[in-house]
Amino acid sequence: MRAERLTDRIGYHLEGPVWWPRADEYRVVDMLAGDVLRIGAGPGGAPLRIPIGSAIAACLRPRRGGGAIIGRERDIALAENDDLVDPRPLAVLPAGPGVRGNEGGYDPLGRFLLGTMARDQRAGGGALHRVDPARPGAVETVLAAVTVSNGLAWAAEGDRAYYCDSGTGVVSAIEGDDFAGRRDFVRFDDDEGVPDGCCVDAEGGVWVAANGAGEVRRWSPEGALTAVVEVDARQVTACAFGGPGLRELLITTSREDLDDGDDPAAGSLFAVEPSVAGLPPLEYAG
Repeated sequence: MRAERLTDRIGYHLEGPVWWPRADEYRVVDMLAGDVLRIGAGPGGAPLRIPIGSAIAACLRPRRGGGAIIGRERDIALAENDDLVDPRPLAVLPAGPGVRGNEGGYDPLGRFLLGTMARDQRAGGGALHRVDPARPGAVETVLAAVTVSNGLAWAAEGDRAYYCDSGTGVVSAIEGDDFAGRRDFVRFDDDEGVPDGCCVDAEGGVWVAANGAGEVRRWSPEGALTAVVEVDARQVTACAFGGPGLRELLITTSREDLDDGDDPAAGSLFAVEPSVAGLPPLEYAG
């Protein structure tokens, strides 16, 4: 399959796409600009750019009943309303100097997980943390000593998570609430790019953005490669299902460390309609 380019260059490092059912729109982060983009919400259908009070907009997800939870450079914040105005700090990340928030998501119990990475991407410099709405403000570390904590998604049954560590090139399958049952699901070779963001479809297929390779790849739950989406930008960062019937796969791309004339479509959004639908986005229960 080949993805269609949906937009001009609208950001520097687009990441973390999520379908927002209450507004029938996608939202993505321009991570290194500290902004959220509401796709098609501005005048003439242009993206609407919203600063979130941090140099890093790591991740956002819808909150049950309205509003959002937002992963930022050094903390996790809550916005009471869908317009994301005046997010308030919820929990501080237990991270040392030179470590920042990166990507995250929800689990089936409505808890929010946010990963971190060292800015120099040193091995073992990151972690994956969890915030439970039953204990607001408390942060639990569920995975320590990861390198670049990235994509995180759950199968429909809620009994298996998929987790990407871009620094090691490994997509893990994780069974169990304590994250102890972790095993390699897919390992990227050096010439295959690195695993970045991911999502799971209604048939259990795992879609992973191959950053550096200009592709999104799908694996069956058994680990067989079943589909490849070609993208006209090398630095493919993440993917998410949305649109009518959740049948569209939105793909984000990045211009990080590129010269102005290099990879001209990078920093745009792409989409493709595969033959399978996605899963509804999970929501924060707090």
